[in-house]
Amino acid sequence: MIDIHHHLLFGLDDGSPDLDTSVAMAEMAAGDGITHIACTPHANHRYHFDPAVNAELLAELQQRLAGKISFGLGCDFHLSYDNIEDALKHPTKYTINQKQYLLVEFADLLIPQNITDTFYEMKIGGTQPIITHPERNMTIQRHPERMIPWLREGCLVQVTASSLTGRFGRTAQSMAFNYFDKNWVHFLATDAHNLTSRPPILSEAYRIVENKYGKETAERVCVTNPGAIFHGQAFPSQPEMLGLYDEPELQPKKNLLSRLFSSK
Repeated sequence: MIDIHHHLLFGLDDGSPDLDTSVAMAEMAAGDGITHIACTPHANHRYHFDPAVNAELLAELQQRLAGKISFGLGCDFHLSYDNIEDALKHPTKYTINQKQYLLVEFADLLIPQNITDTFYEMKIGGTQPIITHPERNMTIQRHPERMIPWLREGCLVQVTASSLTGRFGRTAQSMAFNYFDKNWVHFLATDAHNLTSRPPILSEAYRIVENKYGKETAERVCVTNPGAIFHGQAFPSQPEMLGLYDEPELQPKKNLLSRLFSSK
């Protein structure tokens, strides 16, 4: 299995605090059957993202693990204005293994209305956005229809493995299964932060998907698709996503001034 979202690099964010914890997390992942890990520290207003520092920390980690697992570098990319501007100027700075795929994370409480335009600009520039754990996002939980234009724009979706087990609550779990029912899930990933509450375990979710949707689906979201991302390959053909064109295009509600001065 290949894990494309993992906070393994130590001392950078709210993930691993030190080298020993990172080694233990990687060993736990290997014991779970994970063969490749993309190390994806946060890039947001709280945590500074420096590719050179990340590479140095990964080199330290690799020395301790002696080839037990294959590592890559990426980013848990927060969709802030400054980040977006920088990513459009430097497309491979934040992507997984400096290829074309980028993990993008929404803020919990506010998602800009024009974010679909941002995704379009990214794709025009050669970057493929992967929406991380939308099933856990509070805004999307309240307004699940927000996902539809992003999927129509060609965004891919990563669900957190522990959402399927119920670790993030019933709403996240229900939404994760709903996404699977509609073929909206392209990847499962651990989004591991530690050894206990957010561990690097993927096999339990793999078995859940295998039992409910079949081994082919489990392999697709845990091996085949993340393998293409890790190696920067063309994305494989996928089952048709359902429900993207069942409802008419949602129109934004007009504010008071718009209603007063509208000619209609």
